[in-house]
Amino acid sequence: MAPSDSSPPVTLDTINPKVLKCEYAVRGEIVNLAQRLQRELQEKPGSRPFDEILYCNIGNPQSLGQQPITFFREVLALCDHPAILDRSETRGLFSSDSIERASQILDQIPGRATGAYSHSQGIKGLRDTIAAGIEARDGYPADPNDFFLTDGASPAVHMMMQLLLRSEKDGILCPIPQYPLYSASIALHGGSLVPYFLDEARGWGLEISELKKQLEEAKSMDIIVRALVVINPGNPTGQVLAEDNQQEIVKFCKKEGLVLLADEVYQENVYVPDKKFHSFKKISRSMGYGEKDISLVSFQSVSKGYYGECGKRGGYMEVTGFSPEVREQIYKVASVNLCSNISGQILASLVMNPPKVGDESYESYTAEKEGILSSLARRAKTLEDAFNSLEGVTCNKAEGAMYLFPRILLPQKAIKAAEAAKTALDLFYARRLLDATGIVVVPGSGFGQVPGTWHFRCTILPQEDKIPVVVSSLTEFHKGFMDKFRD
Repeated sequence: MAPSDSSPPVTLDTINPKVLKCEYAVRGEIVNLAQRLQRELQEKPGSRPFDEILYCNIGNPQSLGQQPITFFREVLALCDHPAILDRSETRGLFSSDSIERASQILDQIPGRATGAYSHSQGIKGLRDTIAAGIEARDGYPADPNDFFLTDGASPAVHMMMQLLLRSEKDGILCPIPQYPLYSASIALHGGSLVPYFLDEARGWGLEISELKKQLEEAKSMDIIVRALVVINPGNPTGQVLAEDNQQEIVKFCKKEGLVLLADEVYQENVYVPDKKFHSFKKISRSMGYGEKDISLVSFQSVSKGYYGECGKRGGYMEVTGFSPEVREQIYKVASVNLCSNISGQILASLVMNPPKVGDESYESYTAEKEGILSSLARRAKTLEDAFNSLEGVTCNKAEGAMYLFPRILLPQKAIKAAEAAKTALDLFYARRLLDATGIVVVPGSGFGQVPGTWHFRCTILPQEDKIPVVVSSLTEFHKGFMDKFRD
């Protein structure tokens, strides 16, 4: 039957059902409410018991006051406006090594123009630099042709899901809790998320027995598991995997014939002295596994670490252990998008090749980097202690990344009030927290959690001078909430 003239051509009933299934809680309902409150504060100052909205929902450091790394921005500015490279006043405004690096990078760009398209995998000279940085980090060879430069890590994840997922009978093993990019991209590309639960009681540990259990369960449902996602350091959980645990994971993937999708975007964000980041590439090579033994895709981004350049949209994936025929198909998908943005490509190369000892910018760069990372570690500890001091709240140590994921045990009256409002309990709590304090957190249900448990994710990114306000506001709100709903 033909549609009537009055019906719109696109409705929720006629759009792709995969889009309807896709959810992304990090920018979901709570953020929409926060933006509404922000407009209200602008139009009616003093109308709320707080003066500003504190967005603790997303890892967006510069939006909360983190300053960019001077050397990186100097090189970017010079690359974007090469006409000033030869001006005499430039040497008074820019460091000599940023001028030299910008000239080197421009020589690698066709037409010396950041406004031009590049090779679909990214500018070859920049991939050479990134590969050299990976070799220096891991102590094992890296091939520039294995790198695909992307607009942040997210498009790289989408590309791999597009490649691997043929139907809903194809599954991806994902951690729960997980960064909702994974559940969203699996839904959009028509696959099935196969959950494996991290062990909160053991510091969000990843147990091989749990992987085996979930793999067998998926097989019993006729789901072909194609890959395992591991986020290290963890998001939203902040744990850093131990080296022996990583070796077990690599062995598991090799034995089961799974692609290992290693999300390593927080590799610079490790805050505890007894833990260190090791890439899965380094771990697999140290075990004697080469290209023919394991298929591994490693993701990195310029949005996190100490650089926090989210808006520049730079990142890459290193693809190893795939046949030339499959690599051609990955390249084809990359070429459909033409190329990633050039500023992001340049930043990705700078992150893997920062100033060295003897360079003019080395001391200022090191001071900026160490200042940001040490401050993040202090903020993580302060917030962790604050959460653990609250009634009914427990919070694991933030070993790395940019988040805490506290568990909340709330009174029965609160549970009933949330049910009456037809709202998940953690969303009910997060809404009230926002309304009372202006603090934006993400309900744990957006990341997945063990049924019957409730959490929220809070970033450690508000600037250090604002952390006491966050702590006092959270503490006062939580006490009032518990008193109001006390059984």
